[in-house]
Amino acid sequence: MGNICVIGPRGSGKTTYLAALAYFPEQRSASGKKSLFNVQSLTDEARTIAEKAESLILEGASLPPTQIGEQIKSVDDLPMYSFKLEVQQFLRKSQDIFLTVRDYPGEVFDELDGGNINPLHEEFIDECMVKDVSGCLLLLSDWGAGSDRHYSRVMQRFIEMMDSHERLTDMRVAVAMSKCERGELWSGRLDPETDLFRVHLPKTYKVLRNKITGKNNLNFYAISTFGVLQRNDPRPNRTEVGFGGKQSILRKPTRWQPYGMIAPLYWLSTGKQVNYDS
Repeated sequence: MGNICVIGPRGSGKTTYLAALAYFPEQRSASGKKSLFNVQSLTDEARTIAEKAESLILEGASLPPTQIGEQIKSVDDLPMYSFKLEVQQFLRKSQDIFLTVRDYPGEVFDELDGGNINPLHEEFIDECMVKDVSGCLLLLSDWGAGSDRHYSRVMQRFIEMMDSHERLTDMRVAVAMSKCERGELWSGRLDPETDLFRVHLPKTYKVLRNKITGKNNLNFYAISTFGVLQRNDPRPNRTEVGFGGKQSILRKPTRWQPYGMIAPLYWLSTGKQVNYDS
């Protein structure tokens, strides 16, 4: 079973992404082909968040962000989601991949910028770095000069922590631009390294490429949990709600087709790429 951690700033869509993964409705690619993937929730926590996805996202509400409350005393108090990914292979037996994913609150990510980490948050980061964690999915959702400077400092600190835990050469890091259904980003989803990260987050991209030295240990992705309305109508299939538009709901639930959710998890687990838009 592959252990994967998911981190990112507040509002980057981590919890919604995991809820959609747990629910994973019957999907078809943009060409109309049946999905190559089937996701099965294996634990009560995964099944619970799947139920939330069905009852909230599909019915017009939104998922609240992960919060560190009084009930969170240690890393063991954070939810752990386990899934089985069944991968259909042409003329071959299907492949089963078992994943255990931990969702960390956004405060953990943002605090890395200051260099003075809360002991509880440091415990979270330490868990990300243990040897049985095969990789980390980093979700980034903003772009522009201010975001690029912030992300680059966070990445610098995160990579320093990887080095101090001796994970710099044997831990896969998948960096994804989340919410890529936005009009400014959607056209860059096919080559996110070149058309999203090099263009919109050049400082962050440079830090990642220069500092993560392990062979084939870094890849870039684009993810859209909500997707667009349809292939010939690439308007985002989401509506922003709440203060500052940090939360979203599906605009048309019957047209829900996520984009890019599986590819980074598959690579983090196997080291292999999959050319598919699920």
